[in-house]
Amino acid sequence: MRFEAQGMRYEAAKTLANEATALGQQGKAVQALELFSKAREMFAKESNRVWPRLLDLYQALLLFHEGRHFEARRLCAGAAEFFDEARLRSKSVIAHLLLARIALQLGDIAEAGKEAEVAVEHLASVQTPVLDYQAHFVLGQIAHQKGDLQGARNSYQTARHALESMRRRIHTEELKISFGRNRLQVYEALVDICLAGAVAEQSTAEAFACIEAAKSRSMSEMIFRSGQSLPMGEAGQSTLVRRIRDLREDLNWYYHRIELEQLGAENNSENRIALLREQAQAYEKELMRTLRELPAHERENATLEASIDFSLDYLQGCLPAHAALIEYYSTGDRLIAVVVTRNKMEIVPVSVLSRIQNFLQLLRFQLSKFRMGSSYTRRFSEPMQRAAESHLELLYSELIAPLRPLIDQCKHLVFVPHGPLHFLPFHALRHSGKYLCDDFSISYAPSATIFALCQQKQPSANFRPLVIGVSDQNAPEIDAEVKAVAEMLPGSELLTGERATAAGLRERGPSIGLLHIATHGIYRQDNPMFSGIRLGDGYLYLYDLYQMRIPARLVTLSGCATGMNVVAEGDELLGLQRGLFCAGASTLLLSLWDVHDETTAELMSSFYSHFTVSNDMASSLRSAMQAIRSKHPHPYYWAPFLLIGQLSENKPLN
Repeated sequence: MRFEAQGMRYEAAKTLANEATALGQQGKAVQALELFSKAREMFAKESNRVWPRLLDLYQALLLFHEGRHFEARRLCAGAAEFFDEARLRSKSVIAHLLLARIALQLGDIAEAGKEAEVAVEHLASVQTPVLDYQAHFVLGQIAHQKGDLQGARNSYQTARHALESMRRRIHTEELKISFGRNRLQVYEALVDICLAGAVAEQSTAEAFACIEAAKSRSMSEMIFRSGQSLPMGEAGQSTLVRRIRDLREDLNWYYHRIELEQLGAENNSENRIALLREQAQAYEKELMRTLRELPAHERENATLEASIDFSLDYLQGCLPAHAALIEYYSTGDRLIAVVVTRNKMEIVPVSVLSRIQNFLQLLRFQLSKFRMGSSYTRRFSEPMQRAAESHLELLYSELIAPLRPLIDQCKHLVFVPHGPLHFLPFHALRHSGKYLCDDFSISYAPSATIFALCQQKQPSANFRPLVIGVSDQNAPEIDAEVKAVAEMLPGSELLTGERATAAGLRERGPSIGLLHIATHGIYRQDNPMFSGIRLGDGYLYLYDLYQMRIPARLVTLSGCATGMNVVAEGDELLGLQRGLFCAGASTLLLSLWDVHDETTAELMSSFYSHFTVSNDMASSLRSAMQAIRSKHPHPYYWAPFLLIGQLSENKPLN
């Protein structure tokens, strides 16, 4: 280490501690503990009294999360005693709260109560919302284990209010490991309390409000945390803004080179691709770091809309009379469904999350077989279809059958998935030889709150359609698709190939009423902010969408896996659909998996032929899926697309 070589042992030890903290956040506990131990020795040699005990606390937190409770308690007890004597109150609170949590895990409720009381006593002189949240959450857990549901509810509610009062990121060093692991468990705990009947007649309504609060809270935090506060416009004056533009140009060059290498067949292509990816990742990290350093006056804060207080009455007022909203949520391994119509709301236990995950994994395995080529799929088409139908029937029996009496009188269903269910085509769930989309028109929403916001959006005064297509050797049908779509949409503008640029989209965005983009998408699970869609001059990334304005009533991305998202803690999504909603779109039509080129072109033509007449997106998509299904019965071909957001009015467009 350079610091150590120059005799700067304190700085060297602190650098090592920061590296250990980062490893701990990434779940690399063994490596983190090794570095913490080395850093502790270095601080001790410097006769530093505080840092060794602080690192004991860090190690205790990691050991606790690893289930090594006795080791964690030994280290934490020593740290707590030191912090008490040194009157370092915030650190003392964290140490005693951790001791309380350890005692709870070991079944010693009395000891947990004692440690929590000490933490609350010291908390009075600290006044930190983060610690308020942690303390009252632990108090709620203690009361819950005692069977005091009302006391648990009161503590959890206090913790929730403290959590929701936080408006900035956590910078305090000692909180980097501890905060966030149980940040949203308070909502799950409140849902459990409500469903247990602790709040009598209002239990289901309060449970639903907690579900929505968890999702909305996570959305606002993820937008802030992910670094997508972007420079306003293209012409920035500061060094940072110019640096951001340069980094984006450099990244586009690397991505283009990677793409060319992937299309080539030279012997050393794999080595060159690996090197290019490594260099690109370094630029990605630098870009994200630079974005976070932008001063406030050069940022454009990306939000979906001004936030609203969730209200069941408000949501029910947004639902059409014939529709039901079905929102799933898990508390632990228990999966529940909230069914909301204009007149009532019910919460129904439906299944076990781990069981659903298993069925969903089997379904995704069947869909992945299409990557093995057309000769394989032709040879095994019948057994592949039977297997897929079997998995879809099992998922129907778990997720829909318990709710069927509540929705049989409805014509339209709005699904709000949770966790892994975001990757499930509910419209393709099957029963008695029929698919769910045969009985209902179906759409989706990230949350009930976002659904309601989308319904309240005023339709764009423009119907001006913009159609963009970027074809390549892997998707030659794109050119035919976009020409057919452009011919169906009156007054449309068609941009293809090199003319289909990000600058062109940005310039036209505010006046677009309908946007159709046919191209390849890339999904980056390692860094979702760099998920994007290929345009004529490079890729359009998620972070680009946060500085665009596209208030279109419908945005269609008919590429591969354009609807894929990372599901973050709290069930929020980080993917293209959030970026498009932030840009102003009211409704999205996106794909769940890599689509088939020819059938997608057919499906889009069928969809727009119905949509231009009826302006009913949901029924138009259902008709298009049924048309494709009559010729290609496997769900892979006809079921990849989801309609997300606003429900359109049933009247002609022109």
